[in-house]
Amino acid sequence: MSQRVARSVLFLTILAAAPAGAQTPRSVGGRSEVFAGSELESYLRVLQTIGAVPLYPWSIRNFSLAELDALSPFQGGHPWSDRYDWVVNRARWTFDVVQPTLVSRFNSTFPYGWNDGPVWAGRGVTTAVQAGFAVRYRPLSLTVAPLAFRSENDRFALLPNGAGGQLIYADGVYPQEIDLPQRFGDRPYERLDPGQSTLRLDSWGMAVGVSTANQFWGPAIDFPFILGNNAAGFPHAFLGTAHPIDLWGLRLHGRLVWGQLEQSAFSPETAAAGRRFMAGLVGVATLRWVPGLELGLSRFVHSVWPPGGPTLDDLLRPLRSRYHANQLKVANDNQLASAFFRWVFPRRGVEAYGEYGREDYNQNFRDLLEEPDHIGGYSYMVGFRKVWSRPGPRLISMRIELEHAPAAVVPLGRERPPVYIHAGEPAQGHTVRGQLLGSVAGLGGAATVVALDVYHAGGRWTVQMTRMLRQDAGDFPKSGQVNPRARDLQHTLALERLAFRGRYDLLTRAEAVYELNRDFRRDAFNLNLIVGVRASLR
Repeated sequence: MSQRVARSVLFLTILAAAPAGAQTPRSVGGRSEVFAGSELESYLRVLQTIGAVPLYPWSIRNFSLAELDALSPFQGGHPWSDRYDWVVNRARWTFDVVQPTLVSRFNSTFPYGWNDGPVWAGRGVTTAVQAGFAVRYRPLSLTVAPLAFRSENDRFALLPNGAGGQLIYADGVYPQEIDLPQRFGDRPYERLDPGQSTLRLDSWGMAVGVSTANQFWGPAIDFPFILGNNAAGFPHAFLGTAHPIDLWGLRLHGRLVWGQLEQSAFSPETAAAGRRFMAGLVGVATLRWVPGLELGLSRFVHSVWPPGGPTLDDLLRPLRSRYHANQLKVANDNQLASAFFRWVFPRRGVEAYGEYGREDYNQNFRDLLEEPDHIGGYSYMVGFRKVWSRPGPRLISMRIELEHAPAAVVPLGRERPPVYIHAGEPAQGHTVRGQLLGSVAGLGGAATVVALDVYHAGGRWTVQMTRMLRQDAGDFPKSGQVNPRARDLQHTLALERLAFRGRYDLLTRAEAVYELNRDFRRDAFNLNLIVGVRASLR
């Protein structure tokens, strides 16, 4: 069955790559679909890099419909100016459709896929569908965009973790410390998720609302430290600025978030039935005298769901120091924090960005000075993009992004868990429903992406190479023995095509994944194929 599906997907991939035979029609919607990490949000970021979109902080996403008014591209002069609806609608109320999208993924050998929101792509075929609508009445806006998916979840070899029962499917290295299943049971895995749904009010410079949409904190494209779209968005309430507040020489933009995190059926945690409370803060500052520069901080705190619900103290936790509680050894939570920057040079078509993140607390200030790696893992990420404008119009974007999140033994010999794992309560790690909230490479790994994107009136071509260290079992400092299978390392090459065909957007992707020492054993090869169709109802 899977081989027949693979042949069908490959045929559609070749079909989509064929030259378009008809002129692309004007406007197939799109303004209601600029979700965090989405195709259109990525395109607007490319336009901002060349100055076709006004400068605006990109480190707190998703964007509201009001913010998208400020990010509307200048008229004409860019490849997709005639394809999507970029015009700002000043009417009192508006209604738009989140166009239906169907995406099928195929993995030949083992699960593979990341930064795809709620979807978990197991071995075999995984199919997802999304649709919805967006309504806006003056400062009040509502987007409803649920997503449903089903994964065949075919059998493959697991890394034995020494656990029994349901936990045999848990993480192969840290089954008791993180909710990160290797496989979601032995049956097809399916779920209906509320997806990119948000109700918010933007008034008097402030924003308040509730949402299940994905959030991107920081400037990363592929490897965000705190939050991105590698997992599902979670139910949360938020309060913050509706847009950057101008304090003359300084503009500030921020958001407080409170939410509920769930675990998968393969987690060892039993406290509060596996529910966690999260409280977080993200803020960005821009300077009048340094256009294009963003500087930001974020903080994210996990704790077991409080009996009776969160208190005021729980809500204010991101604004308070936990140093004293840590000294008394009563800090029953898990904290992550990061500092980041992004700098755009529109006249040169260049952007550079980076992020440094840490997890947990040091024992005291002296311990911080002596061993900044003690207890808390760390991660750093850097990225760079250069965009060239060509007649046609055509945009060529070359980007590179790398992350390093090592797991190591600190000088005094005290081992520390990798990033996203907390020694103690809660025990699910930085996850929701069995997927990492932040970077897919953050669990003691490392990754590099190099990609070439070509945008033109008929769509987009992308060639992407990825090197990802999934796990590292080396213990040479202890044993003095070299383990030739200690590094589980993936090398991939992907070719992706977005083709505009009348009122349809057809996405196809073929990716070869060669994994060295999979699960610290033998090498493995996986073919990942994707076909997606977005149909405009206009």
